Amino acid sequence: MSHSSPIFERQAVHAVLLAVLLAAAMVASRLPGFYQGGWLGITTGAWFWSLVAVTVIHQVYVWLCWRLQLHRATLTRLFGRAAFALYTAGFAVLILSRPILIVALSIANRDTVGLPAGVMVSAGVLLLLPAAYLFYSVARYFGFRRALGIDHFDPAYRTLPLVRRGIFRWTDNGMYTYGFLLLWAPAVGLSSIAGLTAATFSHLYIWVHYYCTERPDMRRIYGP
Repeated sequence: MSHSSPIFERQAVHAVLLAVLLAAAMVASRLPGFYQGGWLGITTGAWFWSLVAVTVIHQVYVWLCWRLQLHRATLTRLFGRAAFALYTAGFAVLILSRPILIVALSIANRDTVGLPAGVMVSAGVLLLLPAAYLFYSVARYFGFRRALGIDHFDPAYRTLPLVRRGIFRWTDNGMYTYGFLLLWAPAVGLSSIAGLTAATFSHLYIWVHYYCTERPDMRRIYGP
């Protein structure tokens, strides 16, 4: 498989930006209190780097599945009509692991930011509101199948119009703008410096995925 293949479009940039984010995470890990605490017999450091690893595995998984399917129909050739369901199962395991891990991390490393608990808890709750509206809008107007990338598998979805209702009235990319506030909420609410670092890494890295994988794919599927 040649690196000039469309499967690898913008993935060199992806790799460079990921290296920068990992380096930044290592620098941030030197902050006071970063490795303080633990939960369930697991250290804060183990929770943090496990979350970073799952985040990277998740987004590489999506890139590989989407590109192999879009350009070579690999998944449908291997698994037939079950291809999207199998892809979704893997996606679900990885995406659900991320909020679970950041909650665990934030519990392990709680109260390390140094701001009043009441302020942090209130801010964490407020962050859940736009995230909740985003998931309502996806369920009501957009559909989770489209959010998962069904247009890479089923050409029938490629003729559907853009959604301009719910949260999508104000943004073209509500998933990445507001959905990832779900990861910020426990880190802020539990006042965890390691959790805030993980949330920052996750939110920045999803935009790397957008510019290096999703946006090029959308142009190939829907046109400029």
